Amino acid sequence: MGRLLGIIIVIADIIAILDCVKSNKDTGRKILWVVLILVLPLVGLVLYYLVGKKQ
Repeated sequence: MGRLLGIIIVIADIIAILDCVKSNKDTGRKILWVVLILVLPLVGLVLYYLVGKKQ
C-alpha cells in the first residue's frame, strides 16, 4: 500500500512540475515552485495547487 501511495505522489509531483513549467509565471517563480515540489513532495504539491496556481 505504501509503494502505491509513493508512486501516486511521484506522478502527481511530475504533473505539477510540468504544469508549473508551462505556466506564464516568471522564471524565478517557476524555479522556486519546482524546487519546493522536489524538496517537499507532498507539501509542495499541495501548496502549489492551493497558492501557486492562482497567481
